Amino acid sequence: MCNSFDCFPKACALLFMLLFQAAPGQFGPEVRLPGLQVWRVEKMKAVLLDPSEVGAFYNGDSYLVLENRGEQGADLHMWIGEKSSRDEQVACAMLATQLDNFLGGDPVQHRQVQGFETPEFMELFPRGVSYKEGGVESGFRRPQGSGTVHRLYQIKGKRNIRAKEVELSWSSFNKGDCFILDLGETIVSWIGSQANIFEKQKVREIASLIRDTDRHGKARIVPTSEGEEPEEMLKQVLGQMPALAESTPEEDSKADASNSASLYKVSDATGSMTMTKVSEKSPFAKELLVRDDCFILDNGANGKIFVWKGNGANAEEKRVALQMADNFIEQMKYPRMKTQVEILPQGKETIIFKQFFKNWN
Repeated sequence: MCNSFDCFPKACALLFMLLFQAAPGQFGPEVRLPGLQVWRVEKMKAVLLDPSEVGAFYNGDSYLVLENRGEQGADLHMWIGEKSSRDEQVACAMLATQLDNFLGGDPVQHRQVQGFETPEFMELFPRGVSYKEGGVESGFRRPQGSGTVHRLYQIKGKRNIRAKEVELSWSSFNKGDCFILDLGETIVSWIGSQANIFEKQKVREIASLIRDTDRHGKARIVPTSEGEEPEEMLKQVLGQMPALAESTPEEDSKADASNSASLYKVSDATGSMTMTKVSEKSPFAKELLVRDDCFILDNGANGKIFVWKGNGANAEEKRVALQMADNFIEQMKYPRMKTQVEILPQGKETIIFKQFFKNWN
């Protein structure tokens, strides 16, 4: 595999550069205010949607979705319609870069592809998400309150046990896995009656990780088992528990295969973007993440690529973070329209990212 980003077509890089200058001054001080804002990409410009239009996406378009939670941070999502043009997708990426720069590089960036959106994204739209046919002509062509957290993580596997965020519903549960219901001040650690010993250990580790890193040690962990659900889990969030699905050892084996990950360092210290594998198997040592560089965590087998931006990385490396991910996806021959991308500034790492490292505190 070629390990230099110079291997990719110069025309693509030139296109990125042109688009970066194509529509300056797109965003004003209002983007720093808490709330949800959605823009549709129209001829290389970001057009703010009326609140009545939010949640309806045309499959031929690309969108920017900014959830700004003030002092609690921000998430910037790039939503890509299944029929949107490549040109429009590139314009969306560059507008996202402009918005990210305007906000000081602080947002966590996500690329969402139609039909493969994360639960975190779907929860931004209390009226639901609808897809519509069509879109504008290309240039070449329930919300979470600031203090409220409602998230559900599934812990699954046997050798490579991982947590992944799933829909907040009893339909996500089964007897053979463990789950974490994150309610902010309360973290419910739930163990299925058929869960294996490795999942039981992992659910305790992830619950502690959420408490110690995301909640700064101030949340209360409530351990529980199937059939012993606490009131805050039943009455406040999920409702009465239905009959749950059984689990099989084969599902754990499939999860082990998809939970594998490798870590790569990306640098332009030599004058061109180069990529070096620093570890081919997780869990990784946290010390491998050097603040002067950017890193790619490859969980492509599970449809996920992370780009970590060190605080000391140079501006060019930070600016082309999404391009790094796209080039990596192309190199690895992963399905681009089915691979999620998450760009994480140092200090803004998510639980899903942290779990791939040893002793993250």
